Amino acid sequence: MKKITIYTDGGCIGNPGPGGYGVVLLFGKHRKELSDGFRETTNNRMELLACIKGLEALKERCSVTIYSDSKYVVDGISKGWARRWQKNNWTRDKKTGAKAVNPDLWQRLLELVERHKTDLCWVKGHSGNEENEVCDQLANSAARSNSKQIDTGYKGNGTTNN
Repeated sequence: MKKITIYTDGGCIGNPGPGGYGVVLLFGKHRKELSDGFRETTNNRMELLACIKGLEALKERCSVTIYSDSKYVVDGISKGWARRWQKNNWTRDKKTGAKAVNPDLWQRLLELVERHKTDLCWVKGHSGNEENEVCDQLANSAARSNSKQIDTGYKGNGTTNN
C-alpha cells in the first residue's frame, strides 16, 4: 500500500466570506498541489474540504497521514465526534437536539477516511511548518482569486450546513 502524506489548510476572508483551500500531496519524489476558491463559505467548511479534496485525489487505497492545523477537523475524526454525529442523525447533543454543522462535508470525509488507512495529525498553524505554510498560501490565493465557485452546501442563513 502506498504511503501518502497530505498537508491541508482552509480559510476565509471574513468568516463567513470568500474562502479557499490548499492541499499538498507527497508521495516519494512526487508532489501535487491543489487549491480552489469559493464566493461565500466558512473557515471550517474550507478546512474540511481541503481534507476531502486531498483524499479524493488518490486513485487507489493508500496509507495516508493528513496534517491539518484545524482542531475541528482532526478532533472531529480522531475523537470520533463526526461518527457519533452521523449515528445520531447529525445531532451533536441528544438532550438539546443541537444539530451538527457541515454534515454534507463530514459525510464525504467519513467515507474517504474509511476508504483509506488514514491518520489525522494536528500541526500548529503559522509556526514555520513549510508545507502548512504552502497550503496557507494556496488557500489565501484561492480565496482572493477572481474565479471562485459557489459552495452549494453553504446556506449562509445560520441554520444548516454552515
